[in-house]
Amino acid sequence: MERWGVHEIELAGPSGGNPFAEVRLSARYRFRNRVVEAEGFYDGDGVYRVRFMPDAVGPWSYTTVSNVTELDGHTGGFEAEPPAPGNHGPVRATGTDFEYADGTPYLPFGTTAYHWTHDMDAERERRTLATLAASPFNKLRMCVLPTGPMRPPEVPFAGEDPGGLDRTRYNPVFFRHLEARIRDLLELGIEADVILFHPYDGGVRGVEDMGREADHAYLRHVVARLSAYRNVWWSAANEYDFNRAKTVADWDDILRTIQRLDPYEHLRSIHNGTRMYEVATLYDNTKPWITHHSVQHWDVTPASEWLRACPKPVVLDEISYEGNIGKRWGNVTGPELVDRCWEAMARGAYAGHGESLAGHEERAWIGNGGGLYGESPARIAFLREVMEGLRRDGGALRYLGRRRPARVTVEPPSDGGAREGVREASHEGGHDDGGYTVEIIDAWNMTRTPVAGVHRGRAEIVLPRRPYLALRMTEVEDR
Repeated sequence: MERWGVHEIELAGPSGGNPFAEVRLSARYRFRNRVVEAEGFYDGDGVYRVRFMPDAVGPWSYTTVSNVTELDGHTGGFEAEPPAPGNHGPVRATGTDFEYADGTPYLPFGTTAYHWTHDMDAERERRTLATLAASPFNKLRMCVLPTGPMRPPEVPFAGEDPGGLDRTRYNPVFFRHLEARIRDLLELGIEADVILFHPYDGGVRGVEDMGREADHAYLRHVVARLSAYRNVWWSAANEYDFNRAKTVADWDDILRTIQRLDPYEHLRSIHNGTRMYEVATLYDNTKPWITHHSVQHWDVTPASEWLRACPKPVVLDEISYEGNIGKRWGNVTGPELVDRCWEAMARGAYAGHGESLAGHEERAWIGNGGGLYGESPARIAFLREVMEGLRRDGGALRYLGRRRPARVTVEPPSDGGAREGVREASHEGGHDDGGYTVEIIDAWNMTRTPVAGVHRGRAEIVLPRRPYLALRMTEVEDR
């Protein structure tokens, strides 16, 4: 066992009646004088499991607790070793940024493939994973529930799909497959942003309005199965405000329930919808059960105000997709998407990618994964390189966007945060002498051109007359 790995208990128990609803199982894990309780779940065929993620190195012991005699009182233990290389633990929100549990910075560069696991198409899933491995993306938004028109071979609930689902029982085949893909993402270092509800059922399966009791049971099962994987995030819903069956109070209850059920405090958010000519209906992200903003909005400029009003990380998970379909959210150009990503990052927020290019595969990336064909992924990889360098080495980034000025005035990195569109990062070993260098970055052509000399105070920088330029100012020791 390694720290932040997955310890699993497997037990044999009753299979009669409805074990999903009638049998309760958990395990109390002890480390020194601390006890963490992890809920278990029924995995079909008389098999019960408890999964646990140890967060400390050293000896752990456990005792199972159940209302069924044959599952109650089992004891055991293990030694948690230091984490393997690449295992930094789960991601946490720290102020308006993110970092792993071991303190390593994490910058989310996310993409969306809502239903890439639902068809259980092994070849397509292999291509999706290969595409992700070669991409800059380290977070993937994905759904648990299918949409109304879909006819996947397996769904989360037992029974005949879609006409006769039993929403009090769960389908182990579906969930084992989902878990396997989340483990695949973990191996690639990719966070799985798991979307628990959405408003796209259209009454086909009745999952938009299951009622509070069924919602809680579903959450209990999903959290028990998935929460021990360190790369899991919880998104309570996609476009929550389009679900007319639930009120804000219902979503509050769902988010509080996720928080209560998850002993590891994985990241929690809820994603809003937008309609043409309407202002986005943002959830109140100041509520304590929300860890970060998950926003759909085509304009990134309000991100500065969102950060001021609610100083938690802002992730614009949907700022429109690079594509050519008829929907307004799915037909922005590569340059437009890249511009929005840079603008968000410069303002202290993060922006997500999506691709809805028709004409390459039967279904586009945002729905089912597969391959990426757009112009933006390579440029987002370049953006990631720039931002990780800024986080590592310090300095300030100023993004000019579509403007084409002949020259601009810049200031030392320590003064850069006072203006809109400037992102600052600090590092150990900064200097007080005011000397700094300037680098001109071409976000679209992916070039970096140093400006000659070391500057002090304000400096005027001559620019090439091109859009999508950024300036990085970095403190240096001037002797």
